[in-house]
Amino acid sequence: MLKRPTEPSHRVALALMAHPDDAEISCGGTLIRLRQAGWEVHIATVTSGDCGSQEYGPEETAKIRREEGVRAAHMIGATFHTLGEPDGRLVYDRQSLQKTIDLFRRIAPSLVITMPLSDYHADHEITGQLGRAASFVYAAPNASTEPLLEGSSVPHLYYTDGHGGTDRLGDCVEPSTYVDISEQIDGKIEMLACHASQSEWLRSHNGISEYLSATREHSVARGEDVHVAAAEAFVQHRGHGHPNNDLLSELFPLAERSDASKSVLQAS
Repeated sequence: MLKRPTEPSHRVALALMAHPDDAEISCGGTLIRLRQAGWEVHIATVTSGDCGSQEYGPEETAKIRREEGVRAAHMIGATFHTLGEPDGRLVYDRQSLQKTIDLFRRIAPSLVITMPLSDYHADHEITGQLGRAASFVYAAPNASTEPLLEGSSVPHLYYTDGHGGTDRLGDCVEPSTYVDISEQIDGKIEMLACHASQSEWLRSHNGISEYLSATREHSVARGEDVHVAAAEAFVQHRGHGHPNNDLLSELFPLAERSDASKSVLQAS
C-alpha cells in the first residue's frame, strides 16, 4: 500500500533567495509543481539585485529587476517580495534577520526553500543562514511585532543545489531530494527568460554566455541522476525542531512521472 503524504493542511511555500532569478534557476520547476498542486507560492529575494548591471545605476537596476521578478512570479500565480538589502554586500545581522522573520510572519510558510549554506556566492550562503534562522524562530510569539497568523509553525526546510551542483570549494553536492520537473522544464525556462537584464550581465561578469541553456542543461544533468528528463536537487534540513519527513519526495514521488519522463527522454 502506498504511504499517503503527510502534507500540512496549511499549504504555503516560500522560496527565499538572494537575488531575482535565483528561484527560477534553482527551484522554478518545483515551484510550478507546487502551484499545480494547489499550494500558495511566494518568491522573496533578500537583496534588490542592484549590482546586476553594467549599464544602469543601482536604483534603476533594482527597479528593473523587481519588475522582472514580479513578471516571472505572476507567470505561475505566485507573489514576489524583496527585502531590499544591498546586492553583493549582504550581511547576517540583526536587521537582515528581523526583516526576514517579519516576512515569514506575514506569509506563515509551512515549506521553505532557501539557498545552500555553502555556495560560490556569499550572498547565497548568507541567505541560507537567514532562511534557516527565520524558519526556526518566526512562529515564536515574541520574535516579531507582526501578527502571528494561524498555521504558523516550524516549516519543512530545504536548501537548493549549489551552482553547477558544487559547493564553495568545488566539491559535489550530495542531494537528499530530487523533484522531477520533466513536464515543467519549459515553464521554468520561460520564467527565467523574464529576467532579460541578466543575460548581458552574466556574460560580462560571470562568463556565462548562454544563460537559459546553461540552466536547462543543469536540470537535464540532475535528471540523469534519477533517470528522468529533468530534475531539481535539494538538501533537506533535518535538524532538531524541524519536520524531518521528506515532504517534497512525498508530494512528488519520482515513480509518479516515470512513464511521462521516459516519453520526454525518447522524444528529445
